[in-house]
Amino acid sequence: MHAGKQLSTEIDATVPTAARMYDYYLGGKDNYAADRAATEELDKVVPSTRRLALNNRRFLQRVVRTLTQEYGIRQYVDHGSGLPTQDNIHQVAQRIDPTAHVVYADNDPMVLVHGRALLEQDGRTAVIQADMRDTDGIFGHPETRRLIDFSEPVCVLFNSVFHCIPDDDTDGPLALARRVRERLAPGSFMVMCQLVSDDAEVRTFVTDFMDRTTHGNWGRVREQKDVESYFEGLEILEPGLVEVSTWRPDTEVVPRQLTDEWIEFGGVGRIPL
Repeated sequence: MHAGKQLSTEIDATVPTAARMYDYYLGGKDNYAADRAATEELDKVVPSTRRLALNNRRFLQRVVRTLTQEYGIRQYVDHGSGLPTQDNIHQVAQRIDPTAHVVYADNDPMVLVHGRALLEQDGRTAVIQADMRDTDGIFGHPETRRLIDFSEPVCVLFNSVFHCIPDDDTDGPLALARRVRERLAPGSFMVMCQLVSDDAEVRTFVTDFMDRTTHGNWGRVREQKDVESYFEGLEILEPGLVEVSTWRPDTEVVPRQLTDEWIEFGGVGRIPL
């Protein structure tokens, strides 16, 4: 299992990160020239990526609103949370119930800096620096223990992050999903989605490009069947595992990707009661 190796606290502006590239796609300001240049290269082959990132963010917000409103979830642990942007998980949940607790975990030191600055006045929310594969470190962190009661239902999120980690028998997405699921109380939820493509050439290009660009901080673009395997043993909420813009859309007019060379695919699973 991925032990808590020492994570860097230095921010290297010359090496793009997935978190800062995602921030740029969402219109954020917490990114550097290297991140912007990487997104421009990526767009030449997969031009739908900005729309995909926006749709993914809206999916996250709809999921949190649904689980807080309809299922009474009041605790969230977000793995690979990325940089704070508009309408973060704690803001969506706390609009419904101000007592909701949220822990954000990310290995990018920039996330820690910006997240802690944002949350200084919020005692019900914390940002911790951790590799998303370090389940012991995240679940055992003092801030997690302060805010999250794992004997009660909780929502654990792996939103658009599994493509950032390689396949591995102990640390890959499937093993990680199983390991986390074993620690959750009945009635808990797991939100999981990642980039998939039916096109082998797209999968190979993006995987190689991002691996090279991020200096190895990448996994791979996968197929829908891979994502389906993460949900084994879970009750999948309607409408099932889907391209995420179609998961309980707010309106019938869903912003579509202009191209579909890759999509964000996943959904929400519940641990049986």
